[in-house]
Amino acid sequence: MTASELIDLEIKLLTEGIFQVYGYDFREYAEASLRRRMTQWLSGSAFATLSEAQSRLLREPHLFENLLRGITVNVSEMFRDPSFFKALRERVVPHLKTYPFVKIWHAGCSTGEEAYSMAILLREEGMQGRYRIYATDIDAEVIRKAQEGIYPLQELQRFTRNYQQAGGKASFADYYTARYNRAIIEPSLRENLVFATHNLAVDADFGEMHLILCRNVMIYFNQSLKEKVLNLLHSSLVTGGFLCLGAKESLSHRRIADCYHEISPRTQIYRRHYGCP
Repeated sequence: MTASELIDLEIKLLTEGIFQVYGYDFREYAEASLRRRMTQWLSGSAFATLSEAQSRLLREPHLFENLLRGITVNVSEMFRDPSFFKALRERVVPHLKTYPFVKIWHAGCSTGEEAYSMAILLREEGMQGRYRIYATDIDAEVIRKAQEGIYPLQELQRFTRNYQQAGGKASFADYYTARYNRAIIEPSLRENLVFATHNLAVDADFGEMHLILCRNVMIYFNQSLKEKVLNLLHSSLVTGGFLCLGAKESLSHRRIADCYHEISPRTQIYRRHYGCP
């Protein structure tokens, strides 16, 4: 067995052990991405091999949480991809306004920047008190950070630029308080936000959502897991609801593709057809 094949075997055994002990299922993550992230974690650890690390990883939850941080990707920013949020404002929110109350699921919310961005957008569009956003992620630590709503002050220049390009209607400074080197999100934005841990690979769906955002999450999954997650999102969405994917993701050639149409080219915002099961 070559060294490369041995590493692949170690990863297979470790991911099976992680699933059995902790319930996190990385067995259907894209092999190249998973291998890269595990070897990166290993290079910064005190272990020579994944086999050497496995026993402690399966017995010491705090050590596993450190590995989890290395496997999962937590990259986000306020109003990331401004053109996407502009399309949400112009093409999706007018439909959401026709409902007395809407439910939104942000799957894979990371540290919460995009969930707060959605709360700002809905407030500016006059929907305050008429929505609830469920923001979920596999990592409990990033959910804790999202609940705090505290971000490095040096990020605010980029956040402000994104907000303006996304069609913001006020001053972005209205939505945070600067304190020392941190920006604290306006507390009222949290009132209609529910943060929770959720594992897309193994957990149940969220029923009757009017809008689902799952952006730049499935690029790390293999084809089988992508289909499974898309079916989960589909079963969570009301007829006529909207499904938003990342810039490098698409419904093309997926089993549920016939149930959706993209509302405008290159937005990755899809609407579920009426009458589609």
